[in-house]
Amino acid sequence: MAETGEMSESRDLGAAKPVRGVLLGAPGSGKGTQAARLSKRLGIPAISTGEMLREAVAAGSDLGRRVEEILISGALVDDEAMAEVVRNRLVEADAANGFLLDGYPRNQEQAEKLAEILGELGTQLDLVWFVDVPKEELMRRALARQREDDKEEVIEKRLELYRKVTDPLVGYYGDLGLIRHVDGNQPIERVTEAMMAALEIDCPADSQAEPQPGAEPGVKSAEAVEV
Repeated sequence: MAETGEMSESRDLGAAKPVRGVLLGAPGSGKGTQAARLSKRLGIPAISTGEMLREAVAAGSDLGRRVEEILISGALVDDEAMAEVVRNRLVEADAANGFLLDGYPRNQEQAEKLAEILGELGTQLDLVWFVDVPKEELMRRALARQREDDKEEVIEKRLELYRKVTDPLVGYYGDLGLIRHVDGNQPIERVTEAMMAALEIDCPADSQAEPQPGAEPGVKSAEAVEV
């Protein structure tokens, strides 16, 4: 299938500066949205935890069957199995020139394992974006989505769990000089521009952007961002 000019431009950027990055952010921070936008700009895959697990199950391998059993039981996939899933995904051809990980690692043990996996592949992370959004805004976004499970007390617990388990990664990657703080409490396009600026790559204009009601022309609201 023929590529569009926009995708060709994105791949040129990716070829000029391969990027191996991780996106961190609380539920509702919009990091999933940003991963998809950066993927398009840079021509490298945005890889989410959910996507990796679904692909592992679909492959029907021993690992896939093991993951499926864990998911069916309702348990969390253990670090060892998750590391195997990640390793298998990162050796695929589309990740050879870079990737954007969304949802992994979730704790320092996983971060250390990721470094080990990348070392085996002869590479390393280039940077880690932390999409920072105030708790009050995260609460507002979650309540605005009006999902059945988005009761205020449930959201509070979800954010508290995130802080306990994942927030320490910001310090861990900061000590390694990899963290890049990004203000996620602004319109979507401006968040993307800030993340691109961390790579010292110009952010091409998004010609397909559709403004939300009340937003500036050409600027999307960051209000209803999904993770």
